[in-house]
Amino acid sequence: MSQIVLGLATPHAPQLRLPFEGWLALKQKDETDTRIDFEGLRKAARPGIEDEVTEARMGARYQACQDNLRALGKRLAGAAPDAIVILGDDQREQFHSDNMPMFCVYHGAGVELEGKGREEGREKSGVRSWSAPRLRELQRAADEALIGPRRRPAEASLGAHLISTLRDADFDVSASDRLRPGAGLGHAFAFLYQHLLPGTEIPIVPVMVNTLFPPNQPTPARCYALGQALARAIRAWPGDKRVAVVASGGLSHTVIDEGLDRRTLAAIIDKDEAALKALPRDKLRLGTSEILNWVAAAGALEAMTPGMIGDYIPAYRTAAGTGCGMGFVTWAP
Repeated sequence: MSQIVLGLATPHAPQLRLPFEGWLALKQKDETDTRIDFEGLRKAARPGIEDEVTEARMGARYQACQDNLRALGKRLAGAAPDAIVILGDDQREQFHSDNMPMFCVYHGAGVELEGKGREEGREKSGVRSWSAPRLRELQRAADEALIGPRRRPAEASLGAHLISTLRDADFDVSASDRLRPGAGLGHAFAFLYQHLLPGTEIPIVPVMVNTLFPPNQPTPARCYALGQALARAIRAWPGDKRVAVVASGGLSHTVIDEGLDRRTLAAIIDKDEAALKALPRDKLRLGTSEILNWVAAAGALEAMTPGMIGDYIPAYRTAAGTGCGMGFVTWAP
């Protein structure tokens, strides 16, 4: 029988993946993002929000985020897991509207990290919803600086075990053992290699949750139940292995919702299952929907003790209230 030795949850937003200049470049992105009413948000923003986006304030928050992320990585390295199950969302890297499963477990022997094909495809198709040349330059530079090879190991035996065990628990999960050529695994999963455990060769099992795309996003209650079933499956995996569970994504963005973030974090720390299942679905949209990955992790780790690394950080980047809510959570036995 195997054991879960650590759990953690982290955002993977560009504000974590880019140097501090990226926070400034994201302002241009927000001003042109067709998914939000930037001017309407700016006019409706609370008084005093300009104080949140001074360069000094943003710089301090950037440093705090990086410090907390490094602390999270040290905890994961110290746990020395034999495999890492990552709960993340596919953002049309692997799945599109012709086939968009609610849950998919990967059981291939290896993964290719996100490549240039996805970005090139977005440019050609016009899918991109914003224009910010400097931000694109910074993103390309960050991608080129990826540590180590793009090919990384996956724990196929654990993936196959999760699929069969979830099936027997009445979860109709999709199964995949290969990735679309040129696209590779998305940033929800590549974040582990780029920023959490750079260069690691610990095999992973990606569990893809369709948090973003209607009409079949799972409810918070279903995500919590998925996590519970994953925990039972992991513990039943033969071989006395050490497994870590990682939730990647969130918190609220592109528009920060401090109330929702604090409500989510409080429910996780208090181990309040009912509150997590009752999170308002109408607020779980776009990137904010990645909170569902945290809900699934909370279900998987309900027998463990949760705790925050640092404080909640509302990482505002414009006076329109855009940015990303940053929180870093661990679960210990």
